[in-house]
Amino acid sequence: MSRRTRTQLDRAAYAERLRAMWIGACIANWTGLRTEGVRTERPFFTDADWGKPLGRDGAPIDFVLLDPCLADDDTDIEYVYLHLMTEAGTLFLSPEQIRDGWRAHINEFIWVSNRRARDLMERGVLPPATSDPALNPESLQIDAQLTTEIFGALAPGMPELALRMADLPIRTTARDHAAHAAQFYVLLFSLAATVDPEKPRREEIVRIVREARSYLPDTSEAADVIDFVLSAALSVERPDERWESVRDAIARRYQEQAPAHGFVYRGFTESAINLATGTLALLLGGGSFRRTVQIGTLAGWDSDNGTATMGSLVALLGGMAELRRAFPGARLSERYRIHRTRPTLPDRLPEDREAEDTFAEISRRMVALVDLAVREEGGQVEPTRWVIARRASSPGTAAPHGPPPGP
Repeated sequence: MSRRTRTQLDRAAYAERLRAMWIGACIANWTGLRTEGVRTERPFFTDADWGKPLGRDGAPIDFVLLDPCLADDDTDIEYVYLHLMTEAGTLFLSPEQIRDGWRAHINEFIWVSNRRARDLMERGVLPPATSDPALNPESLQIDAQLTTEIFGALAPGMPELALRMADLPIRTTARDHAAHAAQFYVLLFSLAATVDPEKPRREEIVRIVREARSYLPDTSEAADVIDFVLSAALSVERPDERWESVRDAIARRYQEQAPAHGFVYRGFTESAINLATGTLALLLGGGSFRRTVQIGTLAGWDSDNGTATMGSLVALLGGMAELRRAFPGARLSERYRIHRTRPTLPDRLPEDREAEDTFAEISRRMVALVDLAVREEGGQVEPTRWVIARRASSPGTAAPHGPPPGP
């Protein structure tokens, strides 16, 4: 029998953190979109470019706060997964449920591996064959890294369960190191619940990065990326000011000199280099939402994706207090316009012509699934708290190629 530890998590406090996670994801996503694909090789952006009209179509590189928050591919596919899990009352979506959910709701605003997988589903191919490199040559792109973090948030403090829940959704679009990168993100979101608020957040972030990395096979290219960025980030004397040097080292290793290091640079949407910039933003953002989003937005390549992920993670760590600290006096939207990209999903705000859901309601539905997750792992669901049972960790156990693990 596997050894388990037990911890407690306040239900209301975590619900508030989930609400912040979604708001933070939307702010970070739309801020990062200002620079998506604008700088994919030298010269890159630096801190000096913040606020200047150098973004897409001359937009200023600055924070974007919308009301309502608009759906984009960094949040809408996870929203679909939440909808499917809620409707089915399950933590583990089957190949048929994923296929049917994608066919019903995911038809536009998808690119690269997501687009290939969706086209394969129309031809009768089921996940995980939709990421088979022989059928989907885009399976080493970034797609799964921006569509599956929700599974970690639904299994707070239960990383092994989070990996099981996310396994098939990840392998719907990703293989090899791209799947490991997505697993790393899922693990971070699960381990966010273990962060001690009494300890320096920067140190706790380094701890969960190391713990999440320990699940990946040492032979994975994703492991190489995380190890390299972690080492480089920890060697920076003044991380708030010298992040550009790490970003430039990333460019040398994974783009300009990629073959010499055993890598292939596959374009600005490929998995490895964007895993590197996302990890960079998290580590050198130091747990500050503003700084994490700034670094991610300026870092280059597919800059909205890693920025949305890490901004969302920092918001999950700090809750609404972190977002209010980031934008004192600002009105942060509570509304979400999912019909911008996924118009076949239910309208939960029929009297609101601009939005279809609220982040508080999204959080409520997630909490109901956390109840299932806690029970799945042998924990207790109580009116005001969860008693979470966690299995002993098994380094190197993340495995995207074996048969889908059952519940």
